Amino acid sequence: MTKAGAQDESGATARDGAQRRLPKVRGFAEWPAEGSPKDEGKALRKQIPRSAHATLDLDAHRPDAVSAVEESGRGRLPELAPIRVGRMTATPFAFMRGSAGLMAYDLARTPMTRIRAQLCGDAHAANFGLYGDARGGLVIDLNDFDETVPGPWEWDLKRLVASLVLAGRVAGADEDQCRKAAYDAAGAYRRTMRLLARLPVLDAWNAIADEELVSHTDAHDLLGTLERVSEKARHNTSGRFAAKSTETTEDGGRRFVDAPPVLRRVPDAEAAAVAASLEEYVGTLQEDRLPLLARYAVQDVAFRVVGTGSVGTRSFVVLLLDHRGEPLVLQVKEARASALVPHLLTAGFEKPEPGHEGRRVVMGQKRMQVVSDNLLGWTTVDGLPFQVRQFRNRKGSVDPAALAADQMDDYGRMTGALLARAHAHSADPRLIAGYCGKNEELDEAMADFAVAYADRTEADHAELVAGVRAGKVAAEVGV
Repeated sequence: MTKAGAQDESGATARDGAQRRLPKVRGFAEWPAEGSPKDEGKALRKQIPRSAHATLDLDAHRPDAVSAVEESGRGRLPELAPIRVGRMTATPFAFMRGSAGLMAYDLARTPMTRIRAQLCGDAHAANFGLYGDARGGLVIDLNDFDETVPGPWEWDLKRLVASLVLAGRVAGADEDQCRKAAYDAAGAYRRTMRLLARLPVLDAWNAIADEELVSHTDAHDLLGTLERVSEKARHNTSGRFAAKSTETTEDGGRRFVDAPPVLRRVPDAEAAAVAASLEEYVGTLQEDRLPLLARYAVQDVAFRVVGTGSVGTRSFVVLLLDHRGEPLVLQVKEARASALVPHLLTAGFEKPEPGHEGRRVVMGQKRMQVVSDNLLGWTTVDGLPFQVRQFRNRKGSVDPAALAADQMDDYGRMTGALLARAHAHSADPRLIAGYCGKNEELDEAMADFAVAYADRTEADHAELVAGVRAGKVAAEVGV
């Protein structure tokens, strides 16, 4: 006879009140947890004081603006280089949008805690926006991941705060308002990370629903702007784009219409290569998506110029039609190696595992967003890697350089909170929150850095404009 709860001959029962001893399962944490991530974060302050993030020591070998732009253009389509340069000369904020690699060069020489998160890699203030989810709702989040890669969380935050100062200056805000936008963005990042660190893991993972975002960040002055952007986004669809950009063919199908230099038809062989690549793309999707795409037929392919930093990369739009002739447009966009990688190596981080660059972009996006495009995938065209996504999926964005001066701090708080939520999906929020702390020391340092880097970017922009005027580099303005 055994005592109540004691192990019997089969070994099936643990002692009353004792934790059952189970093997460690790969991919799961141990229980009870050892150590305190919060304490580990706090201890990092002794190595890298939060005030150190104000530091901007420019390297003596730093590339000049013209050289940096030319270097970042290697491997792009040369005939589109003047469009890219022209867009970058528009304002210092536009220059920053096209120079993620140059800023990464500078960030590699700044203090870092070495806490890694999945980075957007290009988290400037214009890379946040609205897009549609699978059920027709609108989500607000980061929305550009061409440069995504694991790296130090500070790099994304510093790019965001510096861009807010530049956008504010273009918008006509005074220096106090610009600095406050950067200060408030860093503060919202810090407070949101602290909130996420206190929540149960599953609640933190899905926290800060979009309908609560304005209240969470006290961004009420932005409500009118967000409502206008939302209304516009709801009409920004594949159908609307197709109605403007295609024409009916003799057999009742549709094809794209040339609209140079932004949209142009491509030779049959090139169109066939892009269309054939969709077979590989379909294999990268979840199986439950396959019956959806199987109800569409591929109609046409065109080349379309996009973005500022992306100009010169190969980017196609593919027109699909369902049985009623209703369109769905996919974007097949070249995925180049992240501009951050060489500078991460300079900073002492390990080299990322080699792999398909389109997959890198897609998986990085899924790691950071709460909700992602349900048709997000990747493929290969003529040996080059591409990402594939829905085009005009009810996308909308706030132009931070067009905001009223008194909205800049609201926008800063909103984007800072969104960035924290994105980082917390890959980095333990307790660790980052432990480092960031309760007081405003980090906020002050980030605001100081933002102003200093905005000044440097204005000087870089001036160098590029002077280079264009001197004939060192060609620019096509207004395209």
